[in-house]
Amino acid sequence: MLNRWTQVLLHRARYVVVTAFIAVVVAGGYGVGVFDHLGKGGFDDKNSDSAKELAHEREVFGSKNIDLIVLYRSTTMTAADPAFRADVEKTIAGIPEGTTTAILTPWTTKDPGMISTDKHAVQVLISLAGKDQARQSDNNDLVEPTLEAHGLSTDIAGPWAVYKGVNETVASDLQRSELITLPLVLILSLLIFDSLVAALMPVMVGGISVIGALALVRVITHFGEVSVFSINVISLLGMGLAIDYALFIISRYREELAKLPEDDETAPKQAITTTLQTAGRTVLFSGFTVAAAMSALLVFPQNFLRSLGYGGVTAVLVGVATALTVLPAVLLLLGRRIDAGRMPWRRGKPVPIDDEHGAWARLAHAVMRRPVIVMAVIIGFLLLVASPFLGVTWGSVDYRVLPPSQPAHVAAVKLNQEFGQEKSTANLLLETADPTAVAAYTATAKTVPGVLDVRTVDQTSGATLLRATWMGNSQTEASRTIVEDLRALPGPGNEHVLIGGLSANTVDLLASIKHHLPWMAGIIVTVMLVLLFLAFGSVVLPVKAVVMNLLSISASFGVITWIFAQGHLQGFLGYTSTGFLDATQPIFMLAILVGLSMDYEVFLLSRVREQWDRSAGSGTDPNERNAQAVAVGVQKTGRIITSAALLLAVVIGGFSTSGIVFMKMIGVGMLVALLVDATIVRAMLVPATMKLLGRWNWWAPGPLRRAWDRFGIREA
Repeated sequence: MLNRWTQVLLHRARYVVVTAFIAVVVAGGYGVGVFDHLGKGGFDDKNSDSAKELAHEREVFGSKNIDLIVLYRSTTMTAADPAFRADVEKTIAGIPEGTTTAILTPWTTKDPGMISTDKHAVQVLISLAGKDQARQSDNNDLVEPTLEAHGLSTDIAGPWAVYKGVNETVASDLQRSELITLPLVLILSLLIFDSLVAALMPVMVGGISVIGALALVRVITHFGEVSVFSINVISLLGMGLAIDYALFIISRYREELAKLPEDDETAPKQAITTTLQTAGRTVLFSGFTVAAAMSALLVFPQNFLRSLGYGGVTAVLVGVATALTVLPAVLLLLGRRIDAGRMPWRRGKPVPIDDEHGAWARLAHAVMRRPVIVMAVIIGFLLLVASPFLGVTWGSVDYRVLPPSQPAHVAAVKLNQEFGQEKSTANLLLETADPTAVAAYTATAKTVPGVLDVRTVDQTSGATLLRATWMGNSQTEASRTIVEDLRALPGPGNEHVLIGGLSANTVDLLASIKHHLPWMAGIIVTVMLVLLFLAFGSVVLPVKAVVMNLLSISASFGVITWIFAQGHLQGFLGYTSTGFLDATQPIFMLAILVGLSMDYEVFLLSRVREQWDRSAGSGTDPNERNAQAVAVGVQKTGRIITSAALLLAVVIGGFSTSGIVFMKMIGVGMLVALLVDATIVRAMLVPATMKLLGRWNWWAPGPLRRAWDRFGIREA
């Protein structure tokens, strides 16, 4: 395939560039409209008890969930003053019709808990209309602007205020991050490539990747809901992998070009041919592995996680296509002008070519002289760093993920301080309205340890909606235990009682992830093993690669547990620890980190395999051949891998400046994994392991060996 495509490029480079330009313009015009088609929900599993409860509740009663909690405060009036009540009721009367299903005030419920301890503030509880989260989000956008009361201070808390705060903060953080990281990426590219023209290539590939992925995601929105969070992963991978792929292609092109005579007019064609058959092959396999890792997110029923998969797969595929079409076509047209705009310190000097005996090779040989000691020290260190992850606790999003100054966070703090200790609730849906049965079940539910009260919210001729209340945050283990205890109770007539609410959502989310995670892992590992076998003809190297990935990713998860779950470095990083990790974000991190780790693994092993094949028939002892191949591979890729990791670290590091705790966690965790993987693992642990394995690195059983000889994908 690459052979045929190379021939097309050699004769049609200008047509490829012109066609790509037209495609980018069209995709840009189409893709920019994707933001109007993205949803803001998708956090639930439609088959979970909490989702079924909410769907049935909406069908029978209209939603009675507490979606917004509006706090109205007067400095002069108390809740008992008629004028205070009049101001509040006048305000809520202005809420657009059809956007809510229930509005509760302390005067209609007679609930003293909805009045602050100093009597100068009240709560108004609002349930949003909508058959799904996307429609509720739209209604929330209509309701919120109407809630500001004249003459009263107004604060809005509740889950939808948090969701909106997260969306708005993430959007502004991404814009700020891009303004900071893009100039830094360009500056670092100049330092790495020593040439302005070469440094602009990663930016070009990244820009096309992002534009193309946005257009593809808009196409996907016509077939199902896609979350706005897909844009996050498009921004991350679109630019991040563009840096990797452009580095791999350009570095190999310049290396091959420098080997040929200056006056050879065919040099660019020869160089690009070799580049596509070596680095191009590596980029192709890397893209498949990253796309496979991201596609594994599609096994989850939560649309939020599936959307991250959509964004990741589209960004990777467009990035690979751009790196193998537009970039080599541009390089062909530029020829040796790829080095135009040389930096002052590089003018008049030839492009450096890594020989086989540089600093990286010396490091590899030093490691391979004491492989057991190196492996023991590094593995012990990584396991130590990973150890906090053994005690991790999980949860979901609440107001504490927001910056302390964000309105929804401020409102939640006021709610907890002014109305007594924080409380949590669960809705219990009974398929009966029989007074005796309902009373008996209510009395039993009240005996569950921790439950303060269970009262009727609404009732029809065939169903009853109850609400249980207890002290504490909805994301604590104690709250999840109460939900599980309530679910263990038999309903009237031994029926199954559907239970929903924030705590129930979290219980179901964790159960869903636990159920689907093995499938995700199985898909990723299987695809990795198959692709790496096809690339290198070994069954040993793929297994080793999976183990290496596991070590670096575990270390990353240990760091984020120590920092974000256990609360270290709160002041330095500017966040408030929730005491747990948001369960969805490590899943997202896992998919990306597996892909990126394999990216570097494939690039390194490609050069090692290339040298191994080149030395075949030399008569050298296979173990010595192996050690030399490893050293040369490390030498040829060490600078490029660390440069790619550094550039990608800048892009990812921008996430660590976010005001959202889980975005900050992604930035810090991926930064750690990336730097560990590109330095300690690739430069030291991999050489030590491959030295110990010796000729067994390239072993495969006879039938598989014969299959690879026939179907394996080799460099030409």
